[in-house]
Amino acid sequence: MDKDRVEGAVNDAAGRVKRQVGEWTGDTNTQVEGAAQQVKGKAQKAWGNVKDAARDASQSAQSNRETGVEHERELEREREAGREEERQHAHNR
Repeated sequence: MDKDRVEGAVNDAAGRVKRQVGEWTGDTNTQVEGAAQQVKGKAQKAWGNVKDAARDASQSAQSNRETGVEHERELEREREAGREEERQHAHNR
């Protein structure tokens, strides 16, 4: 999990609390600060989500490339085994 997601969640929650305290006390400045902190937290979480998705996609692509290479190697081994079998069969005639 990306640290931006964690920090964003903390900022979002802290901002929500600050905004609520401002509403209870009638302090509009605290309400505005809390709302701004919430927005910052939500943006930070979204950025962390984007980074996580990019990392996951990159890892998936790498895994797919590795799987494809291994599959090609297996096919080549099977083709070579088939050619060897044909040579043996031709030699035994």
